[in-house]
Amino acid sequence: MRSFKSIIGVLAACLMLIASGCGVQQNNGNVGTTTPEQETPSGSPDKVQTLTVMTHDSFSVSEAVVAAFEQEHNAKLVFLKSGDTGSALNRAILSKANPLADVFYGVDNTFLTRALEEGIFEPYPSPLLENIPDEYKLDPDNGALPVDYGDVCINYDKAWFEQNNLAVPETLEDLIKPEYNGLLIMENPALSSTGLAFLLATIAHFGEEGYQGYWQSLRENDVVVVSDWETAYYTNFSGSSGKGPQPMVVSYGSSPAAEVIYAEVELTEAPTASITGPDTCFRQIEFVGILKGTKNRALAEAFVDFMLSPAFQADMPEQMFVLPVNDQVSLPVVFAENIQQPEQPATIDPALIAQNREQWINDWTELMLR
Repeated sequence: MRSFKSIIGVLAACLMLIASGCGVQQNNGNVGTTTPEQETPSGSPDKVQTLTVMTHDSFSVSEAVVAAFEQEHNAKLVFLKSGDTGSALNRAILSKANPLADVFYGVDNTFLTRALEEGIFEPYPSPLLENIPDEYKLDPDNGALPVDYGDVCINYDKAWFEQNNLAVPETLEDLIKPEYNGLLIMENPALSSTGLAFLLATIAHFGEEGYQGYWQSLRENDVVVVSDWETAYYTNFSGSSGKGPQPMVVSYGSSPAAEVIYAEVELTEAPTASITGPDTCFRQIEFVGILKGTKNRALAEAFVDFMLSPAFQADMPEQMFVLPVNDQVSLPVVFAENIQQPEQPATIDPALIAQNREQWINDWTELMLR
């Protein structure tokens, strides 16, 4: 059984937004991998077809789910893991004249505009889109189809607030009140996807004209900044180690469910919860698309349909700790009972993020760290 720490490490990488130069890797013996010499040419109904799916490093799916697709379609799936979200997208763009894969999964709403502008996807209006709410459909041409979503939220230590007889803050504005001085730990948005998502939430809420003033107030209220999620969650946050000084941490909306699933001692409820007031959580959506130039168009369409189907969608929460977009799929009980979903998550137009991401990070760094 994987530890909660390893699972959230997967989640952190899954939501990683800062592009790096990671190389392409295969899945090194995990489900659905093969080597080029094992591939069998397509074109004959009695021959196994190989479909290559480029993903970020945090992609995970049950062996049984992969086997079901392979058996139904007489196919072999190869998952080409290509770094974090930004790195994988870079690979897909740089190789678009001679694509390395048939399908690309993992581009999110913070990089979507770049993918669409580069024209790497072939449109495909999957019939399963009828089961997906319009709020997740950000590409009107259906080149990039929504697969899953997740929220970056502020998690809090239930016991700490109860023991200290302090109300849990409900809004971003509450966090700058003196009673919460020094109680929030967060990650540097220049180095961490969770930190960047929180920065984007504040920009969505306060606007480009007001967010810097808010961050100045957070700094004056002694918000603590560390470089990465693991330090924030396992060293500073009291809700995980029980020893950290901060009872609030920028983390994931699915973290409370993970606390229950991977607890060393069986828990009846999560020891942590999420603050879900207006714009306190930033929503990230991940997409799949058929890469332009694929020679396996029919099989690629079948795989996209499969990713949107109930079988695949129901498998995702406990594999990648993201939530299904197919509204015909129910959450696992441990998720339904232990996560809090925001009624008004923060969102920003992907084009605006693409245009301003680096400037926003630079301005935050100048304000908070210099």
